[in-house]
Amino acid sequence: MGIADQVSASIRAISPYQPGKPMAELAREMGLQMGAIVKLASNENPLGMSPMAREAIARELADLPRYPDGNGFELKAALSARFQVTPERIVLGNGSNDVLDLIARTFLNPGDEAVFSEHGFAVYPISTLAAGGKPVQVPARDYGHDLDAMAAAITARTRVVFIANPNNPTGTFVPGAQLEAFLARVPANVVVVLDEAYTEYLPDEDRYDSIAWLARFPNLIISRTFSKAYGLAGLRVGFGLGSAELIDLLNRVRQPFNVSSLALAAAAAALKDQAFVARSADINRRGMAQLIGAFGQLGLEWIPSWGNFVTVRVGDAAGVNRRLLEQGVIVRPIGAYGLPEWLRVSVGLPEENARFIEALQVALHPGAGQ
Repeated sequence: MGIADQVSASIRAISPYQPGKPMAELAREMGLQMGAIVKLASNENPLGMSPMAREAIARELADLPRYPDGNGFELKAALSARFQVTPERIVLGNGSNDVLDLIARTFLNPGDEAVFSEHGFAVYPISTLAAGGKPVQVPARDYGHDLDAMAAAITARTRVVFIANPNNPTGTFVPGAQLEAFLARVPANVVVVLDEAYTEYLPDEDRYDSIAWLARFPNLIISRTFSKAYGLAGLRVGFGLGSAELIDLLNRVRQPFNVSSLALAAAAAALKDQAFVARSADINRRGMAQLIGAFGQLGLEWIPSWGNFVTVRVGDAAGVNRRLLEQGVIVRPIGAYGLPEWLRVSVGLPEENARFIEALQVALHPGAGQ
């Protein structure tokens, strides 16, 4: 028996996460100049990061020979002030992916079940399997969460339920009242993870106060990130909010120094620059209108999105994606999410969106005009 054969079946069952293609990789493959490439594949903030975060990074450079604050005191203080939660109810992560993985490793024993939606974030089954748990995928409703079906899927072996709101990669949204009613139905011994990586992009009329629910539902953990609206994807920093009891357990599993000094400083500064976050949400709204307007003119179906991306049906998604790459435009095929005819497109700056739209018309009709 070889080494690989000795590894648990759950590990061998994992399909590795496939990130968006890096710009440098496409440049090498296609012989393109980096400046000629537009990347709309990873839901990054096209505005970059807050100037306040950039300044905080510069101030932190001299201390890089030393380990970061393993407890993240300054960032937790900033989060505590912003969200009115005590520091012992906050866990920091190397991105919110790290928080999701901590939850799976903490609350899932081998054979325990984790429930999530079809077309849900790929990290949910990956982290579940890595912890030896059993992934339970519930069929989607209109490409999003069917909360009634998810509640019905909870069994005596269920320990965790994952809900992304807005959902990635489909962008669907569950109204707050429906989420609150779902939480009231879930057994108290099941952890509900509300993944709100894109919550900053919600319009005012759709906002709900999930943090207020923590007082009523001690089995709720909210995960959020600085990778999207705050523009710190490359620094990898996120956080989770929950009861002091659950957060204490997560901190026992969390790796020491899992968030770097630069990430801690940048996140604390970025949190103070809510004007930058508002500007990011505004340019996203306008860019979304630009993209779906073009899809309508092209006769393409898309899924209404509450995130900073939109998923569009193009038919031969693999072929269309290949022809986009040849033009130096990177988007995200999502066949691995059970949507082989669809592409997910991040909202970029106006000129980036226009470049994608132009390239998409060529990719949809290869050979036209020749």
